[in-house]
Amino acid sequence: MSTRQTGRDLDTSRPHSARMYDYFLGGKDHFEVDKDAALVAAEAHPGLYLTARENRAFMHRATKVLAQEHGIRQWLDIGTGIPTEPNLHQVAQSVVPEARVVYADNDPLVLKYAERLMRSTAQGRTAYVEADATDPDALMSAVEEAGVLDFTRPIALSLNALMHFITEPNDPYAIVRRLLDPLPAGSALAMNHCTPDFDPPTWNQVAEVYTKSGTPVHFRSHTDVARFFDGLDLIAPGIICCHRWRATGLGADGGEIPDAQISLLAGVGIKR
Repeated sequence: MSTRQTGRDLDTSRPHSARMYDYFLGGKDHFEVDKDAALVAAEAHPGLYLTARENRAFMHRATKVLAQEHGIRQWLDIGTGIPTEPNLHQVAQSVVPEARVVYADNDPLVLKYAERLMRSTAQGRTAYVEADATDPDALMSAVEEAGVLDFTRPIALSLNALMHFITEPNDPYAIVRRLLDPLPAGSALAMNHCTPDFDPPTWNQVAEVYTKSGTPVHFRSHTDVARFFDGLDLIAPGIICCHRWRATGLGADGGEIPDAQISLLAGVGIKR
């Protein structure tokens, strides 16, 4: 187990997307500024609470599918967020106890709770590195230094609810390519991404709230999300709203959840 710390101070003067997400999930690891921003976003779209839950449910299903059907035994999870059990390594190790997972995030509050991310099985290994996805070279160097992942064997790159926080000036497609490049054939990209496709006025409002709070976002169309998977072989059912990816698309009451309520596209691709 290893942790890499950059020594950045915790900024509680403005909201952070990871802490807002914690609020939407009903967690307790956020501050009043995060709650206030989350409530404003939820005024624009009350479905954000359900979107957050479906995001995690997709992560659980994608992890199990990659372990059970594609032989994946290693994961690199970027944009980890504040730990909420079951975490990715717990899901993976419930299927394959020897699974190895490295988490990466750029919020010092996530680092504070990183011990939750490193309670591995005896057979497996986990690590946490503090790194920023907008600097993929430094991030991958930190991951390699952690010494947990074997880059000669397939690795699943997990990018859940992350890339819509990477705006165009940072060249998000180049970032994903840089993260995928050192991964061998048989590796995977599992990601989901908010889209305005199903309800443009609402999601434009949500984007405005996040941007005004100091966290710029870029919600992308199905066509633009699909570009992240260029050169990969998408597994069934392709890129669809995440609550339908290997799931029924139904709510707890048995009724169908409209795509517009979730507006989170998801897909999993395998590297040739």
